[in-house]
Amino acid sequence: MAKTIMIVDDSASMRQVVGIALKGAGYDVLEGRDGKDALAKLTGQKVHLIISDVNMPNMDGIAFVSAVKLLPAYRFTPVIMLTTETDLDKKNASRAAGAKAWVVKPFKPEQLLDAVQKLCLP
Repeated sequence: MAKTIMIVDDSASMRQVVGIALKGAGYDVLEGRDGKDALAKLTGQKVHLIISDVNMPNMDGIAFVSAVKLLPAYRFTPVIMLTTETDLDKKNASRAAGAKAWVVKPFKPEQLLDAVQKLCLP
């Protein structure tokens, strides 16, 4: 059975690029347009990993990760931040919120898939 990964990014083209890479590697994909939209879509189904942007409207990635970690079904779901952001304070804040990895855009699909494989546990 394929593992499910949620992509959270306000850029439709970025969700598409990441989705193509993940689907090509055999993963099922859920999408959220921003943190608020993604949070509404987390309804208890098994999600093995979340990949989130940092800078988004409505609810940014750091607030989203903090909110996800309060949900019992997703408290232990690993999160990768995929962002253009290089600010050390934001990186530290995302780690404090519960993110496990940080991948900077632009990225190589194999770089992202390597991080996914390390964190996407059964």
